[in-house]
Amino acid sequence: MKLRAALLLGLLFAAGTARAGMFDDEEARKAILDLRVQVEANQKAAEARLVKLESQAQDRSIDVARQLDELRQELARLRGELEVQAHQLDTLDRRQKDLYVDLDARLRKLEAAAKAQEKPVADPVAEGKAYEAALNQFKLGNFQASVAAFQGFLASYPDSQQVSNAQYWIGNAYYELRDYKTAIAAQQKVLATWPGSAKAPDAMLNIASCQAAMGDNKAARETLQSLLKKYPGTPAADQAKQRLAGKR
Repeated sequence: MKLRAALLLGLLFAAGTARAGMFDDEEARKAILDLRVQVEANQKAAEARLVKLESQAQDRSIDVARQLDELRQELARLRGELEVQAHQLDTLDRRQKDLYVDLDARLRKLEAAAKAQEKPVADPVAEGKAYEAALNQFKLGNFQASVAAFQGFLASYPDSQQVSNAQYWIGNAYYELRDYKTAIAAQQKVLATWPGSAKAPDAMLNIASCQAAMGDNKAARETLQSLLKKYPGTPAADQAKQRLAGKR
């Protein structure tokens, strides 16, 4: 802008020199003054525009910084919400697993209760008759039939209070059939499964009888001695004493 003004001044000066006769000094001064006013006005306009541009640029810079700050704040807020949601999901997942375990346990209990209810209740009258029928076969000397009847009783009434007695009579029947090994195995089941049964001492006595019948007197004596220690004071123990003394 200043260069342009200088050129204009130069041209005017040159023109004024060439045409000195056309203008007087007053007119030249007026022209120079007008030109100066115009140059100053143009300069002020340019400076104002520059200030405006600088202000706009500064405003834009401030606006960008403000937007960046807002974006950072929004990002921090979203991260916080994600952390909260992740914690809530983890809590819900644990609760769901706990609920599943609890429901599974309850379901198992209900299934067990349902199975227990489905189990047929034994008829005590029919149970008693079945036991007596098997025992009568033994008394009649039908030992093989007695074994089959008692085995059927055990299969039909596994929760009966007579199961240890039934197993004992099976062993006794095999003894009468002279199947001593099977008899011993049957009586050992009585001792292993129902050691507190009233028939347990008799089962040991029957084992000793089987061992003696097989010619194993040493084993028979050891069984009788064990009977005295485990079941002292029982009728079977009294018989064991008599056998050990040689009376029976």
